[in-house]
Amino acid sequence: MLFVVPTPVGNLEDMTLRGIRVLKEADLIACEDTRRAATLLGHFGVTTPRISYHAHNERARIEQILSRMRSGDQVALISDAGTPGISDPGFALIRECLREGLDVTVLPGASAVLPALVGSGLPCDRFVFEGFLPHRKGRRSRLDGLVQETRTMVFFESPHRIVRTLADFAATFGPDRSAAVAREVSKKFEEFSRGSLGELHELMAQRDRIRGELVVVVAGTRASRAGQSG
Repeated sequence: MLFVVPTPVGNLEDMTLRGIRVLKEADLIACEDTRRAATLLGHFGVTTPRISYHAHNERARIEQILSRMRSGDQVALISDAGTPGISDPGFALIRECLREGLDVTVLPGASAVLPALVGSGLPCDRFVFEGFLPHRKGRRSRLDGLVQETRTMVFFESPHRIVRTLADFAATFGPDRSAAVAREVSKKFEEFSRGSLGELHELMAQRDRIRGELVVVVAGTRASRAGQSG
């Protein structure tokens, strides 16, 4: 059995009771970063053996983890923050487990996506999650493919690329398109900035330094907003 266990994106109190129990009862925990996981696991008194499982050793680790599961062990998979497989390692392992008929259970838990989406004030009945945009190759084509998107769009972004990304969004979707930037979701210095893409780009460009993880939420086309009125 593979348990996919979400971990807090900021506040340790967001860890679920079920998640703590699963981590304690598992035979092995596969961690994106064992050193970062040690802080979380130590906080909740989890002493389960652990191994690293990240983008650079994913292929080599999969067979090792599958072998443990075939022998009857229960393995828990965690990433540094949030749900494994969502812009984090995990998809390949989950796919191989399902191909072999090994059970996979995904626990609900902390996520930066939904708090940012709901807190943006933009329509959240229908949305599309785009993760991180490509840094170079394929970036322009990805944006062009979203020009007519009617659903609210959610993106992840890093602090040192946020100004460029907001400029690209304003150029692609128009500077008047409504949007929001959520910074450090669930952490001590959580911050929401809301306005037009042009306003948000100007706001972020004026800052000397931007820190923390960012979620950018962008409204869909005017047709989408018009369709939700009345």
